[in-house]
Amino acid sequence: MNKRTPAERAAEVQRVIAILHKWGVHTLGDFAALPKQEVSVRLGPVAVQMWERANGTATRMLKLVAPPELFVEAVEFEHEVETAEPLLFMLRRFLQELTRRLGALYLVTKELQLQIVFSDKRTYEHLFRIPEPSNEVEVLFRMLHAHLESFQSEAPIVALSLEARPTKPAQQQFSLFETALRDPTQLSETLARLTGLLGEERVGTPVLEETHRPDAFRMEPFSWQLPEGGGAAAEGDPLPAVALRRFRSAGAAAVVLDGKKLVQVQSGKVSGEVVAQAGPYVASGDWWDLRAWARAEWDVQLEDGTVCRCREEEQGWGVDGVYD
Repeated sequence: MNKRTPAERAAEVQRVIAILHKWGVHTLGDFAALPKQEVSVRLGPVAVQMWERANGTATRMLKLVAPPELFVEAVEFEHEVETAEPLLFMLRRFLQELTRRLGALYLVTKELQLQIVFSDKRTYEHLFRIPEPSNEVEVLFRMLHAHLESFQSEAPIVALSLEARPTKPAQQQFSLFETALRDPTQLSETLARLTGLLGEERVGTPVLEETHRPDAFRMEPFSWQLPEGGGAAAEGDPLPAVALRRFRSAGAAAVVLDGKKLVQVQSGKVSGEVVAQAGPYVASGDWWDLRAWARAEWDVQLEDGTVCRCREEEQGWGVDGVYD
């Protein structure tokens, strides 16, 4: 027997109700008083199900749905907290309880969500991604401790919460030429310390932007996952002949010109007479934006053998870096 669709079943129910109205049956009590056998013979199985529900004799299997379990520990302090010691004490207790609950379900921690509430109603949140999911209290605590070492706030702390996001323990077998990080946890602690000292926008992986602007890149969150193939260069890929080592604090430079030829370069990084040069290489971009730029570049060799890149912009001359 083909199973009815919900639309077909609704149409059948409406047909039964229309017949009952023609019989003068308008209430559940009148319908329940009808003989079940007669309802089955005249109206069919759908009407019998309706009759059983009206008489309270219908049965339906329960669908058990397990609600998602949250692994959260929180506290509201009786007195405002102004130092790190009470905060770290509570976080250790939170971790002990959370890891105990996770271990009972054969789960491990993959992420920690920290939330701090201040007396001025502001909140601070930070997500800790665990490089190697674990339930080791000391390992997780060191991550929190390293992050909070350089943490400062203008208002006292009145509430604290910590959420552990679980996952199943990972079982991974590496290939013959593939290696894992020697200590992913130590790497994560180092990143946490660097983030606390330098800021999140200064720690990560540099990614080149889609522009011809020299040295244009952005920082993306660091990933400890190795690329396919273990990150080894493909066989046959050419290696770069030289690399430009840029000065991150490049200052101004004084340049002596003979027409369009560079004769001498003086800067805080490199200085000397120019014995060979190539350029200028003119480039510009973002003319439609406030970030519009235009510059000319020269690759020059100084008398001491140093090969560097000089630039000329609207602001003046400078040295971008030296070639290895």
